[in-house]
Order: sequence, then structure tokens, then C-alpha cells
Amino acid sequence: MERRLALPQDFWEVLHCLKMRSKYAVLLVFVVGLVIIEKENNFISRVSDKLKQSPQVLPEANETEASPVLAENGSLASLRQLDTAFSQLRTRLRNVTLQLSGELGMAAPEPRRHVLLMATTRTGSSFVGEFFNQQGNIFYLFEPLWHIERTVTFEPGGANAVGSALVYRDVLQQLLLCDLYILESFISPAPEEHLTAALFRRGSSRSLCEEPVCTPGLKKVFEKYHCKNRRCGPLNVTLAAEACRRKQHVALKTVRIRQLEFLQPLAEDPRLDLRVIQLVRDPRAVLASRMVAFSGKYESWKKWAAEGEAPLQEDEVQRLRGNCESIRLSAELGLRQPRWLRGRYMLVRYEDVARTPLLKALEMYRFAGIRPTPQVEEWIRANTQAPRDGSGIYSTQKNSSEQFEKWRFSIPFKLAQVVQDACEPAMRLFGYKLASSTHELTNRSLSLLEEGPPTQVT
Repeated sequence: MERRLALPQDFWEVLHCLKMRSKYAVLLVFVVGLVIIEKENNFISRVSDKLKQSPQVLPEANETEASPVLAENGSLASLRQLDTAFSQLRTRLRNVTLQLSGELGMAAPEPRRHVLLMATTRTGSSFVGEFFNQQGNIFYLFEPLWHIERTVTFEPGGANAVGSALVYRDVLQQLLLCDLYILESFISPAPEEHLTAALFRRGSSRSLCEEPVCTPGLKKVFEKYHCKNRRCGPLNVTLAAEACRRKQHVALKTVRIRQLEFLQPLAEDPRLDLRVIQLVRDPRAVLASRMVAFSGKYESWKKWAAEGEAPLQEDEVQRLRGNCESIRLSAELGLRQPRWLRGRYMLVRYEDVARTPLLKALEMYRFAGIRPTPQVEEWIRANTQAPRDGSGIYSTQKNSSEQFEKWRFSIPFKLAQVVQDACEPAMRLFGYKLASSTHELTNRSLSLLEEGPPTQVT
């Protein structure tokens, strides 16, 4: 304490200035780090000298047993001491950095995360994707694989399904690494000098509609997918890629890849810190929503449900069963937590998000290792109490507590039965109860949800 009081007043003023101005924190950390390195230098030097003095005998070709003993007793022991010294030094530097950050009122920097929201159509993925789109330090892309689906033709099933999954995976990997140029090969018409007015749903990604990515609009240039709240010129892919690299985290939403096993190379890529959130929804609700959103594709379903005139085609039922099975198999793989996916997978039911959106958003952020900003909470509160008639089929504004069971009154029981027969294994896994009658289907007092989906399977 006496030594502290004897220090010049100017020294304490400098320290006070550094604490008040966080921009000098890095400099302070480096200075302290150099001091610690100097203190450790003597110890490391002694270990190095010992290493040099150890007998270095090159083994002869026939000395297969003596060499390991020598290494263990001499050089290897010294190398272990040296490695221990460096490990201790790294730990001390890290602790000092964290301590100084706390004293200066600075939060420890977050590691860069890469979040993939994996879903299927009409599961509420656009709504849930906004949880990440509203975070200012996240670069969010909405359905970038749409372009690949429109450009590369794959027939469903078999080797073609594997081929499409591999293409999707490779494109996702580059996008998560902020290589947005890979999309230029799939956008139609092709971008000129890295400029395009045809990036799918550009307005659904805030990062693409803010400065400096939002450039002045150009006359006589038709923006096929324009920003919602401001007029921007054609998207400059170079500026978008730079914006991606400047953001702290990256998040992508896609409904075009369902096979979780194909994502293993992404989870094992040392450049990525992948977090996969698989969003599921009651398949009866999904079918009811698709019959409205994609009316033409489900014309036979609607006619059969309403009139019973045209029987359902077996291939359509099989397609429904196949979709449910692919979702179930991916979820079971994630819940088994294989080594490459451990800590990187989360299963979320849309119904749980709809009932408690803020709570589920915070859970997803906690899983991803990202601290949410107040803007995320504000958006959720503002957009989960929308008027009943104020939402289109693609809107992200939902009166969520009332919307998630609306489907129960929009499809007949016989149609629900078809879905239950085709998707029963998936429904049981995710905690969706089967209805045995029209009364059970339409009675709001009877819940069709179990307490929650499983968190692990064996």
C-alpha cells in the first residue's frame, strides 16, 4: 500500500484515463502481457537450456527399443515441461485480459458463430428467422438456396436427392464464410460486374438493406426483390460480402436441405463454429397451411377433402410420408448427439415459439452463444400481437398465441387422418398427439401437444 501511495500522481491519472476510455484497453492488455512474458522468460530459458543439454542420439536402424526410452527420459520430458510453461503463460494472459476487460466495463468479445436455421416450408421459419435478422451484429440471409433450386435441376429421390444435398451443402459452407460470390453462378440473369437486381427476397435481410450495402437507386433499373423501408440500387455482391465479414456472426435460413448428416463437413470445418436449429411443426398444420399458400399444387387434396370426388394419388401420400421421415431421421440424428454434432444441434417446435416467443428466442440465442440486443426483444413484442386480419401468408407479423392452432378448424378430420397415418412416427417423436375424432380435432380445450419435444434419444 505504501508503494502504491508513493507512485507519481500522473501514473494514476493515466490509469484512470485508460479505464474511462475503452479504446485503450487493447494497448493495456498488450503491455501487461509483455510484462508477464518477461517474467516467464527465465523459466522458459532454463527449460530450453536443459533441452539443449539432453543427449541427442540419432537411433540406429536396428535400435527400435532403445530410442523410445531415450526420448522418454531425456528430450520428451523437457518438451513436456516446455509445453506446460507455454500453456501456463497462455492461461495467465487470458485471465489478465478478462480481468482488465471487466475493470474497464468491457464485455469479453464473443467468438464468431454461424447459425443455420433448418426447416421446411410453412413451419414458421420466416418468423423465427427474424429473431436473428433483428440482431444488429448478425449478417442474416433469407433462403439463399432458392437460386440453386431454380438453376440446378434434380429429380426427387435416389442419387439425385444426394446430389442436390451436396450442392446445397457446399453453397451453404461458402455463404457461412461470407463468400457471396458463389451465388453469382446461380442468379438469373447473371450479375454484371457483381451487381444484381434479382437476389431473392433481398428485403428480408436487413444487412443487405443498410449502409454501405444500400447504394443509391438507379433510374430505369427494375428491382425484382427490393428493400422494404428504403430505396436501394442493385445489390453489389462485393459490398455485401464485406458487410458479412464486418458483422460478428452469420445466420442463414433455409427450407431446402433436410438431411442433417450432410452437414457434418460444415460442423467439422475449423473455420466455422456451426449451430444448427431444426424447426418443426405439426404436419397437419403444415399441410393446412400449404393448401392455402400453394393452392395449385394441392388442388387434388382440396377436392378430395371437400367433395371426395378424386381419390388421393398414392404417390402424393408417399411424398408426404417421405417428407415426414426425412425430418424425423434428421431430428433423431441430432438428438443422438454424435461427436461431430455435440453441442451444435437444437430441436425447436414452432408451437412452443408461438406460445412463448420471447422465451424461445432467448433459448435459441443462449444455445447459439450470442447475446441478444434489446432490439430483438422489441421486435418480438411488437410483432407477436398483430391484428388477426393484418397478416398475409408470408408475413412475419403474427398474433402468435392465437394463430398456431388455427389449422384445427380449417381441415376436415379425414384429411387429418391421412396425415396422421403417414407421419405418425415423426408426430410421436416431436410430441404431437393424434386426434381420434372430429371432436378431439376441433375442441380447443383438448391440447394436441405433449409437454415438449425430446432433448435426447438413444
